[in-house]
Amino acid sequence: MDLIAICDHNSGENAEAAVEVGQREGLAVVRGIEITTEEEVHILGLFDRPRNLEAVQEHVYAYLAGENAPDVFGYQVVVDANDEVVGENPRLLIGATRLAIEEAVGLIQAHEGVAIAAHIDREGFGLIGHLGFVPDVPLDGLEVSPLMTVEDAKERFGLGGRLGLIRASDAHRLEEIGCASALLSLVEPTAAEIRLALQGRDGRAVRIA
Repeated sequence: MDLIAICDHNSGENAEAAVEVGQREGLAVVRGIEITTEEEVHILGLFDRPRNLEAVQEHVYAYLAGENAPDVFGYQVVVDANDEVVGENPRLLIGATRLAIEEAVGLIQAHEGVAIAAHIDREGFGLIGHLGFVPDVPLDGLEVSPLMTVEDAKERFGLGGRLGLIRASDAHRLEEIGCASALLSLVEPTAAEIRLALQGRDGRAVRIA
C-alpha cells in the first residue's frame, strides 16, 4: 500500500501521530474522522490541513453527548508518534452525534474536506444498509466494505452511473488493514487528489475498487 486514511470514530486526535509515523516509514497517511450522524450512519471526512480536521472535531464534540465507560468500551487513548500514551478522551466516541447526514457532509466540505459515506452496504451504520437508500446529499464518494465488490454494489443498489464508488478495508485491527483496497490515479497522495479521483476529473480516477 502507498496510502491509508486514519478515521477514528468521532475524533481526529490520533491523526497527526499517524501522519508523522507514515512520513517516517514511507507510507502516505491522510488524516480523517468518521462521524456518526444522528441517523446512525457513518460519514468519513478526509483532510489535508490539521486545522481543518481540528475545526470539524471541535464541532463534532459539541454535538456528541455522553461519557466513555472504559470498563465497557475500553480506554480511548491519545498517543504520540512513538506509541506513547499522552492523553485519554473521556467522550462517548462510540455514540451518535446530533448532526444529521446533510449537516455532517456540509461540515466536512465547509472545511475543505472530502465527504465519503462509509461501508454503505453494511447493515450497521451503512448508508444503504441502514437507511435503504442514498439520500440527496452532495457526498464526494461512496465506500463499500470488504463484504462485496464494487460491481456487486453497483448491480445490487443500482449505482451503475454514480461516480466515486470505492472499496476499502474499514479496518479496526492491524490484520484487517489492506483486506480491501482501491487503485487511484493521483498526482500526489492528498485528500484533494482523492476528491478529484472520485469525481473522475483532470485525469485522476478510481481504476480498481
